[in-house]
Amino acid sequence: MPADAKTNDVLEAPRLGEPYLLTPGPLTTAFSIKEAMLRDWGSWDGDFRGMTAELRRELLAIAGDESGQYDCVPMQGSGSFSVEAMLGSFIPRDGKVLVLMNGAYGQRIAQTLNYLGRAHVSIDKGDYMPPRGSEVAAALDADPAITHVVVVHCETSSGILNPLEEISEAVYSRGRKLLVDSMSAFGAVPAGVGDFRYEAIVSSANKCIEGVPGFGFVIARKSELEAAKDRSHSLSLDVHAQWAYMNKTGQWRFTPPTHVVAAFLAALRLHRKEGGVAGRGARYANNRDVMVAGMRQLGFETLLGDEWLSPIIVTFFSPAHPNFSFERFYELMKARGFIIYPGKLTVVDSFRIGCIGQMDSHVMQKVVAAAAESLAEMRVDTATPPALALAERARLAA
Repeated sequence: MPADAKTNDVLEAPRLGEPYLLTPGPLTTAFSIKEAMLRDWGSWDGDFRGMTAELRRELLAIAGDESGQYDCVPMQGSGSFSVEAMLGSFIPRDGKVLVLMNGAYGQRIAQTLNYLGRAHVSIDKGDYMPPRGSEVAAALDADPAITHVVVVHCETSSGILNPLEEISEAVYSRGRKLLVDSMSAFGAVPAGVGDFRYEAIVSSANKCIEGVPGFGFVIARKSELEAAKDRSHSLSLDVHAQWAYMNKTGQWRFTPPTHVVAAFLAALRLHRKEGGVAGRGARYANNRDVMVAGMRQLGFETLLGDEWLSPIIVTFFSPAHPNFSFERFYELMKARGFIIYPGKLTVVDSFRIGCIGQMDSHVMQKVVAAAAESLAEMRVDTATPPALALAERARLAA
């Protein structure tokens, strides 16, 4: 359903007057989601146990688990907590991991594996080039000791959406297992059990479902959950222990983020109302297209070609104009009601603009207008990037 067909109570402007968060999460949430946090819940009470059960069922439904082979395990903390929980619970201590890296979050996975003492190698594509299935296949053929492959679905360092279908095919055709960090994609990009094969996938409450920060969740094969018993390095990040305890008691093992769970259930209702993954993804893609077209009209250039642009966040090269300063641009955009994101590229300067959260095409048009006004106030008459940036993009295209 087009964004313009949404009702006002779904996509209304922030009632408290706060800026829009043009980031990959936390993000701008609906007022009804904030309202859901206004009452208290007993963490052991039957009502809250019912809320936890509903949360798990709803997420399995989004993942399309019709055969009952998977289960959902929410975990307290930020998304990185759930990623570490997945790695420490599903990778045997004598396993070996191939990490597919093309940005900061792939690097964080490798760093986590160092802490966990899990053997690993990597395919590092730099800041923003996608790992391809053929490269994964070659690496697995060359090293039979590799048991698992781990990949970030949407690498928000650059905004690239990695090609999970071909990666999964390469992994399973060679008898290995795939673990997916879908932190910034699940809920808006196809990532169900029928879209590509995986053993486990993780995401977070404050991403494309549009809840607030406080917990992540692991969706995993029940066979993998059963095999994870006594494997975790951590008491609090033991996915098997959390799963077993929830199935036995309906409760979280340790104090749950009760208000965040209530907000997430409200967010899930809005997600269903919008048409699920397809509807949410269509709005985000429309946000991206409107915003990118407008920014290009101002002279900005995207890091990625259209075929690699995700509907989550877009990286733009900073203008070469001597009057341009990202710090100044950031403050001017914030003063106009929009918080943008700094870049993470190592070769050239850049910044990022998110497409997710309670925003539609009308908001993105205002983002472009704010960017134009900010450039004018900085006396930047062209947003053309430096030649080095365009050379980097040409290298990527090649």
